[in-house]
Amino acid sequence: MEDMLVVKNVSKKLGDFYLNDVSLSLPKGYIMGYIGKNGAGKTTTINIINHLINPDCGSVTINGISYKDNPVLYKEQIGYVGDESYFPPEFKIKDVKKVLKMFYKSFDEKKFDEIVEREGLSKDKKIKDFSRGMNVKLMFATVLSRETKILILDEATNGLDPIAKDSLMTTLQEYIEDGEKSIFFSTHVVSDLEQIADFVVMIENGKLVINEQKEELLENYLIVKGNESELKGLEGNLLGKKSNDYGFEAMIKADCADEFGNKFIFEKPNIEQIAIHLLRA
Repeated sequence: MEDMLVVKNVSKKLGDFYLNDVSLSLPKGYIMGYIGKNGAGKTTTINIINHLINPDCGSVTINGISYKDNPVLYKEQIGYVGDESYFPPEFKIKDVKKVLKMFYKSFDEKKFDEIVEREGLSKDKKIKDFSRGMNVKLMFATVLSRETKILILDEATNGLDPIAKDSLMTTLQEYIEDGEKSIFFSTHVVSDLEQIADFVVMIENGKLVINEQKEELLENYLIVKGNESELKGLEGNLLGKKSNDYGFEAMIKADCADEFGNKFIFEKPNIEQIAIHLLRA
C-alpha cells in the first residue's frame, strides 16, 4: 500500500509536555483514528502535520512531499476541520467564498454552493450567529470543495447531533472511496471511530501506546469477568482491572485466554473498552 501520510520519529518539547518519538503511516484510501485523552498529544501532532509548529526532530510527508520540498503544494493537499470555527465572526458565506477563491487554485465554487444549499446553510447570517453544527458543516464545505488529498479532523464531530454525525460519517466514506485520499481523524470520542476507522493509533502522555489495524487490534484482546477469588496466579495477565460488588472486569491478551480456563466469562471488546483498560493499566 502506498502511504499518504508518514510521520517519522517526531518529537517536540512544549513547556512541561513532551511529544516523544511519534511514528505512524496512513495508506491511501484509508481512515486512521487518532485517540487519547485531552492533553495526551493529539493536537500537538496535528499542529506539526499542519506545519503550524516545527518538530524538534523527525519528519512529516504528505503524498511523498514534505513542507520543505514544496510548502504550497504540501498545504494545498490538506483539508483541516477542527473543533472551533476558523472564520471571522462577522463573515457571511459570500465572504468565506471570496477567501477560498483567493487562496486555493483548486476551489470549486459550484461544488461549494451545492454543499451549502444541501446542508441548509444560511447565506444571510453572520458566522457568529451559526450554531456549532452549522459551523462544522461550513468547515466541511470549504475542504470538500477543494482538491485535497487528506482530511485532518481534530475533534470535528463535537456538538453534532446523531443525524448530522451519521451524515458526516457517510461523507467521510465517500471522500476516500476512489482510493487516492485518506483521513486522519483525531478524537476523544472513540465511538465515532467504531464503524469507519481502518487503523487505530492511541497516544498517552506524548507516547504512542497503540498503532495497529483496527481488526487486528480487536482480535488481540478479550474482556474477562469473574470472581476475584479465582484469580490466584493470573493477576499479571490483567490489564486495567476494575472491581465491583459482583467481581471484577479486566482485559487480557487474547493469546493467554487458555490460562484462565473455564472459570471466567470472556467477551470481545470494542475500541473504547480497549482504550479504557489500557489507560487504567
